[in-house]
Amino acid sequence: MLFLGVDGGQSATLALVADEAGRVLGAGEAGPCNHVQGPGGREKFLAAIRGSVEAACAQAGVAPAFAAACLGFSGGPADKEALVREILPVETLLVTDDAAIALTGAVGRQPGIATIAGTGSIAYGRNAAGKRARAGGWGYLFGDEGSAFDLVRQALRAALRFEEGWGPRTALHPMLLEQTGARSANDLMHRFYTTDFPRSRIAALAPCINEAAAKGDLSAIELLHAAAGQLAMITAAVRAQLFAAGEPVRVAWMGGVFRGVRVRERFRTLVELEEGCTAGPAAHSPAAGALMEAFQLAGLAVEPSDIPSPMP
Repeated sequence: MLFLGVDGGQSATLALVADEAGRVLGAGEAGPCNHVQGPGGREKFLAAIRGSVEAACAQAGVAPAFAAACLGFSGGPADKEALVREILPVETLLVTDDAAIALTGAVGRQPGIATIAGTGSIAYGRNAAGKRARAGGWGYLFGDEGSAFDLVRQALRAALRFEEGWGPRTALHPMLLEQTGARSANDLMHRFYTTDFPRSRIAALAPCINEAAAKGDLSAIELLHAAAGQLAMITAAVRAQLFAAGEPVRVAWMGGVFRGVRVRERFRTLVELEEGCTAGPAAHSPAAGALMEAFQLAGLAVEPSDIPSPMP
């Protein structure tokens, strides 16, 4: 029997294929699949699912036919399940949102909170009674505070203020221009409004903020500290919905933003100010969480140690 777990995000789609013993046989990656609506959305979604699953099966040396599969998607599952059923030969299927599989990957079946800061951001938790709650995850127009996209947006704003003479000098200005080939911050702002710069490409510029902060740039340091504070706030909001004051709570961080030491350590400090809270890295990736959900669909208890851990 074969099992499939898929993490369909704003930056990439990751698939894992495993056998009934929990051994991961293959992994595959394709482009983002977070939106189905809009021009070309359906085609991009199907291409991302096919591409990631076929790559995982090719690595495993197996045909794509599954006893159970779980797929978690950014933007929710409502408009995606029917499309998945069109292309995946699977006996038992669960299509859910990306935060749910991230939580399973982060803490397994135990109570806890996963705080995710990648292209977007969200905090999602579950208590011992099985109640779930979330905070954030409103999307790039109205939220995603502390995310890579939001960090780059704020960095460009700092660069624009400097360029126009109403903000302090910042190393973010030349760094952003060098990374993108833009003539000016104003030119880059206009490029960000075009299809040449999808959210995933903008978010990929976030590491330059860490680089500027490491060189002592005050604007960059302030942005990273603010991001950590915002992520800690949505974590606290979920905690208050699910857990009693002082109750032990495990908080797991996930996503590329937490690879930056300033955000990670400040987030840890702020979260652990709350009595009972401990913060640390996720045990496993969201794709592994989806695979664990697929095992559960088939009534199999597979230990997280049988599933690859996420990248540090």
